[in-house]
Amino acid sequence: MAKVKIAIAGVGNCASALLQGITYYKIHGAPEEIVGVTQYNIKGMTPSDIEIVTAFDVNRDKVGKDLSEAIFAKPNNTIKITDVEKTGVKVQRGPVLDGIGKYLKPVVKLSNEPEVPSVAQAIRDSGAELLVNYLPVGSTNAVQLYAHEAIKAGVGFVNAMPVFIASDPNWQKRFSDAGLATAGDDVMSQLGATVLHKTIVKLCVDRGVKVDETYQLNIGGDTDFLNMLEESRLVDKRISKTSAVRAMSSYEIPTRIGPSDYVPFLDNDKICYVWLKGRYFGNIPLTMDLKLHVVDAYDSAGVMVDAIRGTKIGIDRGVKGQLESISAFCFKHPPIQMPYNEAKQAFIDFVEGKRDR
Repeated sequence: MAKVKIAIAGVGNCASALLQGITYYKIHGAPEEIVGVTQYNIKGMTPSDIEIVTAFDVNRDKVGKDLSEAIFAKPNNTIKITDVEKTGVKVQRGPVLDGIGKYLKPVVKLSNEPEVPSVAQAIRDSGAELLVNYLPVGSTNAVQLYAHEAIKAGVGFVNAMPVFIASDPNWQKRFSDAGLATAGDDVMSQLGATVLHKTIVKLCVDRGVKVDETYQLNIGGDTDFLNMLEESRLVDKRISKTSAVRAMSSYEIPTRIGPSDYVPFLDNDKICYVWLKGRYFGNIPLTMDLKLHVVDAYDSAGVMVDAIRGTKIGIDRGVKGQLESISAFCFKHPPIQMPYNEAKQAFIDFVEGKRDR
């Protein structure tokens, strides 16, 4: 089977869930045991065919450690689903720039190890084919640096975070001109707040219900929610989540979406509240109140295994620039928004070679 060799920037809960998931499906790969993936086998690639060959972080408790140890270092706090064997991949000291916000500084102690001289060279030396960005929300300068280093290294770029790269025309052109593929932005969880909210609004619109207003509020207890207490870091995040929901309607809906609070004892659990008010036949009012409770990092990993394998297919086919079908299916802020079913079909068509991008 084909292997997908990746580099990751940011060894947080999402990276932990991805590596644990890769290991989990290596163990639980029998057909009767496969639970929790939309597509187990994509053109001969299973989740366990993803191989992390290098990783970057700035936390002193992670840098220099084997990746199998670093994913369990504090402040990571997602649940453990499996033991992970040593990978032989030592976490390298990456650049900081704006990667650590004011609320993270007290809990993320910076490593004293020297910064890697060249991220691009480190990626090339590892043999990675693409770089996955898992940096904290609001790390605009740091994300852009890693995107630039991916281009220098000659690898694809998958942006799981809400700093607009794959959906930005200037960055699209830069990747296209370099002959490289990119997908993103801001991963849409397997069954998370945004995909649930999108589906509800689309259902209402399709069934003739006029949606008058809606909101989505989220709380959690990991460093992602702690970081997002800094409102200035949330500009792209709010745009990303809101645009995904609003795209499901041809008319404007008053909408408020975004993180609302940090609750430390929730750890990596995320609780989402969605409320919607509308009117149906005869102008009769209705309201909906929904609550969703998930373990956030694994909700992300369940989609990233598809995004990574889909991008690998694009790389192998020599597709340049934005992978529109991968982005529409896997991310909140793609260049082209689609309802879930359309996006899934676009993804399948791309994998099967029936769609160019």
